[in-house]
Amino acid sequence: MKDAMEAHYRAIIEAVGEDSERDGLRDTPGRAARAMAFLTRGYQQQIDDIVNGAVFESTNNEIVIVRDIELYSLCEHHLLPFIGRAHVAYLPSGKVIGLSKIPRIVDMFARRLQIQENLTQQIGETIQQVTDARGVGVVIEAKHLCAMMRGVEKQNSSMTTSWMHGRFRDDPRTRSEFLTLINRGNG
Repeated sequence: MKDAMEAHYRAIIEAVGEDSERDGLRDTPGRAARAMAFLTRGYQQQIDDIVNGAVFESTNNEIVIVRDIELYSLCEHHLLPFIGRAHVAYLPSGKVIGLSKIPRIVDMFARRLQIQENLTQQIGETIQQVTDARGVGVVIEAKHLCAMMRGVEKQNSSMTTSWMHGRFRDDPRTRSEFLTLINRGNG
């Protein structure tokens, strides 16, 4: 796979009119191939390996939130980055997930060719599946370089997506509490 990606990057460099053998570009196809493999490593990850048994019994029945999880992904339409943060919450129903596992789940899906709408849903559905929570809420805020560097070239635009399940969807008070808590200190 690495050799094929390297050859394709070399072809792209030459297609834009550059000399792929010039000093500054000679090793670029290999570096770019390694970078792309790293940026898309989510395809090589499985949820069972990410969670690794870190789901624990708990009597807590209040909202658990992991806020401001930075994320980096690649837009599947232009292969340009989108960069932002995710806020993930769930209402436990007898078990909680290890704190570090939520950012790892965010990364697993972000490190794939994505659109933000699907990324938000994939994270939420996975948290629900792993925890069997009474509700899950996910909000992602991101800036898309495909809208900043090309196309409409809007530097200050950002996109917000949400996915709500269970009590976060059905109970306006729970949804409101989640949204209030993630916006604390962002004012």
